[in-house]
Amino acid sequence: MSKATKVSVGDVAPDFTLPDQSGVPVRLGDLVGRKTVVLYFYPKDETPGCTIEARAFRDSYEQFSAKDAEVVGVSSDSVRSHRSFARRYNLPFLLLSDRDGAVRRLYGVEKTLGLLPGRVTYVIDQTGVVRHVYSSQLRVTRHPREALMMLSALGGDGA
Repeated sequence: MSKATKVSVGDVAPDFTLPDQSGVPVRLGDLVGRKTVVLYFYPKDETPGCTIEARAFRDSYEQFSAKDAEVVGVSSDSVRSHRSFARRYNLPFLLLSDRDGAVRRLYGVEKTLGLLPGRVTYVIDQTGVVRHVYSSQLRVTRHPREALMMLSALGGDGA
C-alpha cells in the first residue's frame, strides 16, 4: 500500500509554492524556519467532514499560535472557493489551492477507496523535517488534536 514517494516521519518535507485564498503565492520553504508548520490535506471545501475539520483547526488556532505553529490547509479547490470557505467559517489560517493535485502527489497523499482525495496532516519542524503524520478520512477532529499533541511533545509551548 505504501509507495516510495510517500512522505514519512523523518523525511525532509518537499518544498512547493501554491496560491492562498487571496491568490498570493505561498512557499512552504518561506514558512518553515520561522515556525513549525501543520500542513493538512483535505478533500474539498464546504463538504461536511472538511467543514468540521476546518472549524476544529480554527477553534484550536490560538493553541497552535501559542506553540509557534502555522496551520496550512491544502485542497484542489480554486482560490475563489478557498476565499469563500475561509470567509464563511472565519478561518484564520492559509488555504492553498492545489488545482492539479501536484503537491498532493508530491507528498504521496493517497485517495480513500480510490476515489476521495486523502485527508492527511503533517507536522513539519523548523528545520523542514516531518515529525508526525496523521491520516484518517473519517476522524476529522482528531487531525488538530494529533498535531497539538505532537507540538507539545516537540516542546513548542511558546512559554
